[in-house]
Amino acid sequence: MLSRATYQGNAAIADHTHRCSNRFFNSNSISIPHRKSFISSTSAARTGPVLAVATNETKSKQFTYEPSLADRLRLGSMTDDGMSYKEKFIVRCYEVGINKTATVETIANLLQEVGCNHAQMVGFSTDGFATTHTMRKLHLIWVTARLYIEIYKYPAWSDVIEIETWCQSEGRIGTRRDWILRDCATGDVIGRATSKWLMMNQDTRRLQKVADEVRDELSTYFPKELRLAFPEENNGSLKKIAKLEDPAEYSKLGLVPRRADLDMNQHVNNVTYIGWVLESMPQEIIDTHELETITIDYRRECQHDDVVDSLTSYEPIEDAAGLEIHGAANGSATSPKDVNKSFLHLLRLSSDGLEINRCRTEWRKKPASI
Repeated sequence: MLSRATYQGNAAIADHTHRCSNRFFNSNSISIPHRKSFISSTSAARTGPVLAVATNETKSKQFTYEPSLADRLRLGSMTDDGMSYKEKFIVRCYEVGINKTATVETIANLLQEVGCNHAQMVGFSTDGFATTHTMRKLHLIWVTARLYIEIYKYPAWSDVIEIETWCQSEGRIGTRRDWILRDCATGDVIGRATSKWLMMNQDTRRLQKVADEVRDELSTYFPKELRLAFPEENNGSLKKIAKLEDPAEYSKLGLVPRRADLDMNQHVNNVTYIGWVLESMPQEIIDTHELETITIDYRRECQHDDVVDSLTSYEPIEDAAGLEIHGAANGSATSPKDVNKSFLHLLRLSSDGLEINRCRTEWRKKPASI
């Protein structure tokens, strides 16, 4: 998903509507003026010159900020250089699944939460679209192009994890947000994630390059040197998702968004899509494997009254002669039991078959201790 190449605008993206702007991390996709954390063990007000949001203009007048209760209780703060944000979370009992470990939906929700809190901490716009002053003036918004999550070890109930997030430029038409997940008890990295965002004109619904004026507003608050959650060459976040061919091997038809699936902007929350993708996974894989990576390419948003079909098939692989094998060395009973399984997924509208999301997942054998 998060290829270094720019995202190719196509008809599916071109007819995105304004509702696209709320996909998953829209209220937290960009980091803007960095300030020291307002987290404090007391409620003492702070005074001093501040930076105007998105303009970097130093104000001469003094201003008083009173930390909210949430500011004081939240276990998060900006890093010393002001280029990223870290926050600790306790895994709750209702956030774990049948394995007594956090679900991938829980992980995705926490990524959304830490990104949103990052945006609030640096004083970014609170209109739900994470826009700068110039973006609002030019009627520009952010839309999600891709999300990639890679989990090495799932935290269990009552584990404490720390998530760090930051943003930076991604070519001429996009930005990216990255995350690192750590186990607070050991300091080990237990997961990484990255996402890509594109700029769209709110009125024409067309993608466009990030204007120099907007880039100037943002670049001050990006890491000074390129920092990637996945710096390795040919890493999984770069892998293109192949088209899922009909007929699919597994399907779950007629999925309908619940009221609880709608977020604060009245759109289907991005985490709901992950749940829909997993609904069509074969049960034998769910019983014996755990999700290692998930990549989602976003094509269009679905509305609250849409009906969705979830389709899944084993990902075709090539044998030594370069011939495609559908499932033979991937999902058949004769394949090695410790080999990872990979799948292609498609979420589409039941009414006309239009793609909502295209997805790829990879699954590893569950640890023996589970």
